[in-house]
Amino acid sequence: MAGSTVEPTRGGGEPTSAAGRGVAASGAGAGYRPSRTLPFAAEFRRQASRRRTQLALGFMVLLPLIILIAFQFDTGDDDNGRGEFGSLVSFATSGGLNFTLFTIFVSASFLLVVVVALFCGDTVASEASWGSLRYLLAIPVPRARLLTIKLLVALTYSGLALVLLAGTALLIGTLRYGWSPLRSTVAAQLEPGEGLLRLLAVLGYLAVVLLVVAGLAFLLSVITDAALGAVGGAVLLWILSSILDQITALGAIRSFLPTHYSTAWLGLLSTPIQTDDIVRGAVSAICYATAFWGLAFWRFTRKDVVS
Repeated sequence: MAGSTVEPTRGGGEPTSAAGRGVAASGAGAGYRPSRTLPFAAEFRRQASRRRTQLALGFMVLLPLIILIAFQFDTGDDDNGRGEFGSLVSFATSGGLNFTLFTIFVSASFLLVVVVALFCGDTVASEASWGSLRYLLAIPVPRARLLTIKLLVALTYSGLALVLLAGTALLIGTLRYGWSPLRSTVAAQLEPGEGLLRLLAVLGYLAVVLLVVAGLAFLLSVITDAALGAVGGAVLLWILSSILDQITALGAIRSFLPTHYSTAWLGLLSTPIQTDDIVRGAVSAICYATAFWGLAFWRFTRKDVVS
């Protein structure tokens, strides 16, 4: 009969079919489920066993300790900080919240950028450089699922790094300097409870802004097989954007740079809270990140993977 999937019998036995041989009509093996390939937990454990993950997360814990020890050798010189953020330095030892705020300040402009670029830029490029990417796809793991799982794991570790940095700073800062109100020159003194909420909001905004770095590093990770190139490229482009943002002659063009609103979190410390730039910065970051991730998926699904 036309359209029948039943094949001729062999030796007078029962008819054989694709299902009878353990092969689905689509050509996949019986029981194959694309959604069950490369589970999130398996990739999370796999990345946790890597030395770069352990070193990056370990340094997030170590940095607040280094800063705390450095403060113990302070000679009392008042020349600690200058410019827009100088007040954060002078208030750093006045309480655990202020110590945490200072730690976030000294880390946000470069260290956190490098860590996020490391997690997101190394994830695919390293597989290609090791020659294991084509074997993952031959399991087979659908390309879109592979990218999705790797991106989610990279973002999870990036968020974990941010939480570890702030959590460690808050813990040791409170133990050393006490649980005191949050202070700064751009706001009235905030009670510890409200100050903690403001700090959480700062962390949330930084996480959104760093999505730009995550998107750019992930895109470069798909384009190149060199993990160092993907990580370094994302960091260098972020630095370039920061430099261009300082050139006032660019005028309104600066507002379209991904780093233009990277310090808008200061508005969360003011009284009352200034949210205009925060909203603009969040929208800008999400748009950039979405565009970079979209390009990464478009490129990878059409890429001839030979590594």
